[in-house]
Amino acid sequence: MTALLLIGLGSGAMAAPELGACTRVTHVSHGGEDMHRDLGEGRVMWRNWWSQEGSAVDYVIVDCAPARALSFRTAEDNMNARLPFNRTEAALRAVASHENGARVFATLERIAADLGNNARDIEITELSAEPCACAALYGDLRGPVDKFVMGD
Repeated sequence: MTALLLIGLGSGAMAAPELGACTRVTHVSHGGEDMHRDLGEGRVMWRNWWSQEGSAVDYVIVDCAPARALSFRTAEDNMNARLPFNRTEAALRAVASHENGARVFATLERIAADLGNNARDIEITELSAEPCACAALYGDLRGPVDKFVMGD
């Protein structure tokens, strides 16, 4: 077994990360990425958080195969001149209503439109690198993006 592991490591093969390994602190205990989950059919979601002198909660939904992401802010306090708000529960209900239906209708554009009253900073982007959660759950769907590599 050890020999097989060494052969695999020597060939440059790397196992996909476990979903739990995607949780991380990204800014010295003031911000991070957590709550990674599988939405099924090649789609994943997680939360980005920030809490220092202000706080913010953002969510990201990624369609792994086309490497497209929908990001949106559900809560914010003392981050800028905008009034504080917390619409996390309502925003996650809007996402769930789409995810419980047929995926053909649950496009990122439709989810973004329904989040309009419950989130801020709603944006759909094309990714250039595979997110950790996609590598963990749907590595076989990686499109024309850089393969995820676990950092230090």
